[in-house]
Amino acid sequence: MRQLVEIQVKPAAIKDLTNGKPLLLKDAVEMPEVSIEEGSLLHLVDKNGGYIGTGYYGAQNKGIGWVLTRKEKEKIDKNFFAKKLKAAAQKRADFYESEDTTAFRVFNGEGDGIGGLTIDFFNGFYMVSWYSEGIYSFREDIYQALNEVVNTRGVYEKLRFDTNGQYVDQDDYVSGEKGEFPLIVLENGMNFAVDLNDGAMTGIFLDQRNVRKALRDKYAEDKTVLNTFSYTGAFSVAAALGGAAGTTSVDLAKRSLPKTIEQFAVNGIDYESQDIKVMNVFDYFSYAARHGLKFDVVVLDPPSFARTKKMTFSTAKDYPKLLKDALKITNEGGIIIASTNNASFNMKKFKTFIDKAFTEANKRYKILEEHQLPEDFTVPHNFPEFNYLKVVFIKVMD
Repeated sequence: MRQLVEIQVKPAAIKDLTNGKPLLLKDAVEMPEVSIEEGSLLHLVDKNGGYIGTGYYGAQNKGIGWVLTRKEKEKIDKNFFAKKLKAAAQKRADFYESEDTTAFRVFNGEGDGIGGLTIDFFNGFYMVSWYSEGIYSFREDIYQALNEVVNTRGVYEKLRFDTNGQYVDQDDYVSGEKGEFPLIVLENGMNFAVDLNDGAMTGIFLDQRNVRKALRDKYAEDKTVLNTFSYTGAFSVAAALGGAAGTTSVDLAKRSLPKTIEQFAVNGIDYESQDIKVMNVFDYFSYAARHGLKFDVVVLDPPSFARTKKMTFSTAKDYPKLLKDALKITNEGGIIIASTNNASFNMKKFKTFIDKAFTEANKRYKILEEHQLPEDFTVPHNFPEFNYLKVVFIKVMD
């Protein structure tokens, strides 16, 4: 029997929750003396016992749980999840019908009404990501609902929680057909190789789909392109398919080399005609400056936080320095694609980092276009802070 706990919401937090904010922060509620099990249902009330909503308890870095419904009589069961999944799938009808894109997000957590849960589609296969033990406790109902709502070729899952804050490495197969990996998916006509059973990552970040398309279609032709923090080289593939004069992919992870070669290969691109470097991006900036290397387009898409033996890097603190380093090896009239998925600051703040870097480098710039999460990454209405992705195409003037 699932635990049901009555939780009093503090007055300062009531307005946001009644206006649709889905996230429960610890300091927004009066925590009871009793211990609460992960996955417990939370009956949220004001100080007079008036009903506000029903949520679940699931501790993750964002908070202690999520609001699921504001209808007091609504049951949180398989039918509830099926209704949410069906509505989400219907919103993505155009993606399901697309002939040139076969990888997209079907369910985007709080944006589709269930925080802590995302579901991605990869050419018939579904990958379910669980972000707390709390939401994972609903696993049986959610998988039954998923199989009722969509035709699944096969299902895989990622457990993105752990008592030590580390990814749970396991066999990620759940049900249906076992995939033969790499699985080839299409994105705006480009091929990408993915593996749904190879640790935390799949081989492609789906939220950058529109950015890759813009690079390919508008900025790559006859240009030299540097792709930093390149992961599996998806931006490099987009640039090469857009007619780039050459691409350079730089990432510290050793497996980035075979993975990038694979992405080029599945698109019929001779990887030997492209440059792939396994090294620290900041060391590469120094190397490029020493050798007089300059690029027409530079892609900056760093992790929010990274630590190496030599240094730590945080986008919230170090992005202006990263931009200044990139400016030293960007041609005049060149383009810097500055990106971050750090949810702790918004687009307005991100633009102050850009302005700071260019001012300190005594350079002028022009913002050509901006991107945030694509349309399949639904975010909660009225709460833009959940739109974590920020991408700015910047032209270097002089």
